[in-house]
Amino acid sequence: MICLVTDRRRLSASGNDCDRLVDLVAAAARAGIDLIQIRERDLAARPLAALARRCVAVAEGTSTKVLVNDRADVAAAAGAHGVHLRSDSITVSAVRTLVGNGALIGRSVHGSEEAGAVSDAGGVDYLIFGTLYQTASKGAEHPLAALDELSAACRVSIPVLAIGGITIERAAEVARAGAAGIAGIGLFVPPAGTSPDSHLQTIVADLRQAFDTCEAVS
Repeated sequence: MICLVTDRRRLSASGNDCDRLVDLVAAAARAGIDLIQIRERDLAARPLAALARRCVAVAEGTSTKVLVNDRADVAAAAGAHGVHLRSDSITVSAVRTLVGNGALIGRSVHGSEEAGAVSDAGGVDYLIFGTLYQTASKGAEHPLAALDELSAACRVSIPVLAIGGITIERAAEVARAGAAGIAGIGLFVPPAGTSPDSHLQTIVADLRQAFDTCEAVS
């Protein structure tokens, strides 16, 4: 399972290019990315909902699911496929009242005990575990989780995706630790002069190959 987490600030010099973000989401859907998490936490509800609607529209007709980070109200208003919750967010039952039983709900966790508790409580479809490696989206002081902690977290009954500084080489490492997939931001940002379609199709193919050939733990 591959999850692209958005950050429009990393797509242009202006740091506020929603059009370029929508283009990236469209390319991600064409490339077969499973989940796209709209994580633009500085946007107020109305512009965030407008952006999410555009992303849902460009993913229509593909298998890609668009989720909104933490804002269940915005996800419901935008017709998104679900919500990804922070570790300290509201309860799953409260989210369900807004988005319905058919929506996907994920939650971030930072340790194996937390992963077990969230999984045992029920109602969550997947977890994102991290931060595993140093990443530009977190400060140097941000604590990192070890691969053995990820491995312990992956013993739960729902899919666990690894996040934080993921590269193609590290994707194989987290797959061997038991992760069902990865989530990331920078990995999916096209280098200057490279089209989103070309970059994302290559990244998706490389990630799937890494998981298919890594001899992951059962």
